Amino acid sequence: MRMIDRIRLRLVLLALLALPQLLLAQQPAVADQPAPPVAAKKPRTTKIHGDTLVDNYYWLRQKSNPEVIAHLEAENAYTAAMMKGTDGLQQTLYDEMLGHIKQTDVNVPYRLGGYHYYSRTEEGKQYPIQARKKGSLDAPEEVTLDLNELAKGLKFLALGSYQVSDDGNLLAYTTDTTGYRQYTLFIKDLRTGRLLPETIERVDAVMWATDNKTIFYVTEDPVTKRSDKVFRHVLGSDKSDLVYQDPDELYDVSAFRTRDKAFVVVGSESKMTSEASTIPAGKPFEAPRVIVPRHANQKYFVDHRGDRFYIVTNDHARNYRLVTAPDSDPAKKNWKEIIGHRPAVKLDDVNLFANSMEVTELEGGSQRMRIVDLRTNRSTSIRFPEPVYSVFAEANPEFDTSVFRYRYQSLVTPASVFDYDMEKHESTLLKRTEVPNYDASLYASERIYATATDGTKIPLSIVYKKPLVRDGRRPMLLYAYGSYGIPTWPTFSANRLTLLDRGVIYAIAHIRGGGELGEPWREAGRMMVKRNTFTDFVASAEHLVGEKYTSSERLVIQGGSAGGLLMGAVTNLRPDLFKAVVAQVPFVDVMNTMMDPTLPLTTSEYLEWGNPNVRKEYDYIKTYSPYDNIRAKKYPAMLVKVSLNDSQVPYWEGTKFVARLREMNQGKNPILLRVNMGAGHGGSSGRYDALREIAFDQAYILTQMGR
Repeated sequence: MRMIDRIRLRLVLLALLALPQLLLAQQPAVADQPAPPVAAKKPRTTKIHGDTLVDNYYWLRQKSNPEVIAHLEAENAYTAAMMKGTDGLQQTLYDEMLGHIKQTDVNVPYRLGGYHYYSRTEEGKQYPIQARKKGSLDAPEEVTLDLNELAKGLKFLALGSYQVSDDGNLLAYTTDTTGYRQYTLFIKDLRTGRLLPETIERVDAVMWATDNKTIFYVTEDPVTKRSDKVFRHVLGSDKSDLVYQDPDELYDVSAFRTRDKAFVVVGSESKMTSEASTIPAGKPFEAPRVIVPRHANQKYFVDHRGDRFYIVTNDHARNYRLVTAPDSDPAKKNWKEIIGHRPAVKLDDVNLFANSMEVTELEGGSQRMRIVDLRTNRSTSIRFPEPVYSVFAEANPEFDTSVFRYRYQSLVTPASVFDYDMEKHESTLLKRTEVPNYDASLYASERIYATATDGTKIPLSIVYKKPLVRDGRRPMLLYAYGSYGIPTWPTFSANRLTLLDRGVIYAIAHIRGGGELGEPWREAGRMMVKRNTFTDFVASAEHLVGEKYTSSERLVIQGGSAGGLLMGAVTNLRPDLFKAVVAQVPFVDVMNTMMDPTLPLTTSEYLEWGNPNVRKEYDYIKTYSPYDNIRAKKYPAMLVKVSLNDSQVPYWEGTKFVARLREMNQGKNPILLRVNMGAGHGGSSGRYDALREIAFDQAYILTQMGR
């Protein structure tokens, strides 16, 4: 142990001993391992529905309490001591990951107005540099934002909005400097480099009107962090006008400008229902006009072309359909269907251009894209070379264009940017991310299926270094998310190569609750059937073990946020099935969080997890809430990671979870907690700092696998 580590650990231990209500563990150390901190028990009771809940660690929510901070520091010191023997491995992994990255690089520029915009990185610098060139890529570079300069003296920096006015003279951008997702809006004059006097707090999104002096911006509630208001502001004015406010706590407000620049669209959306209003971008002082009033369990999303709105809706279409309506009167009576509903195919996205539209659809757990010529209604599919892949629309800000840009990748193919000529129906590779020291031919990926307890087939995507001998000896890292209808697509990761090169098989379980197979897949893993998500994951793990891709002694599982809830739930269900668990910013204190409407996100989440104030929903949540279902049993080794400034899943959820696990654990496997004291939900913001975190996680995983 380095001297500075000894000093820090000693100071932390002395601080803990000075606190009478926070005691160090009294149990003996195991095999020269230090004893973990033990949080004091301070029972808090909650009576609801005739039930009494006792929470011994509720006090750990007190972020400003020095006793809490001392406990978190003690946890970090304990984890550092337990991981001390991996310092060399961490450095090796970091160096290898760095060796797979082209540190000085530039993204493919996109055209907007008279400029080509791009971002680039420089070796040794943590953050990207935003820049542009006027007219031609041979023109001199103009740096619009150097995030490295903005980050000086800060532990954290994240760029939110980045919107240039129509005339190209002004940049509206937002930054978060704590990790709490609390963004501040700035306006920069790109001609002079000066910041305008406007500085507006808690801005979630911003867009320009046509006059290049009026902005619309979305703000959040300071307590719940629910996006609930849209304001209009004229540069140079000392006030902003409230344009829209949604008082319904189940809804979040958003806004964007259509690609043809004709309208600002103000959206309000709950987990099950949505509504949209429009303001002409050329007439920014007009009042918002509702497209179609909200109706329970109906969603729709709006874009514009010519004199018509294009509306993707689930009205009479569980997996969505596309309709159009005149922008003068978009009422339902005027809707004209363009793409009908198909039960087995989800209409996932539509990108409108002057003469064409790109349509993204999901079928059978895969994505596909096709181009529709809006003059002839002819449809042409874009072809992709691999059976298991991921593809996404790239930046396509220009409306009057014949080119659609997309990003393709797979578990073995690095991210590749293509331009698709919508007239000639040809794809042109612009750039494939350069991955030094990587030979794709050495690796292979597969799509296999597990069978859930009710007979449902669960897709799994796996990647490994060849050859693969299925004898149960290969270690495996199994990842999943499974919530909010968000798919976990098989994407490439250069950082994953350090695991694959050590023989690890990486697998993704596409469990219910995610969106890979459309809306029915999402609906089959939420609310009163949420437990399907957990049993699907267990079935996936059992299948991988049964088919001898790995064994329980070599199987490590990983998930974050709602995927961290998954980790907690399946560990309670089948602690014997996994060698170790990595739970990142895990949403594990479901019951207590959902009973507190003052916390960020809680009320809007009632339609995803349930409202504990409703008896049957309370009873159901109680059956799986990880914190509430810890029992006296032998648990696998666990690494739980939290961030002090996390506004999405507060640090105390994972902290309380660890405290209770240690209290109830009947086995000797260590339970570790690592707290990022200067970041939010996504961890460190600098790219080198983020690599250090990944190296730490991988060192833990490999050690548990015996690698």
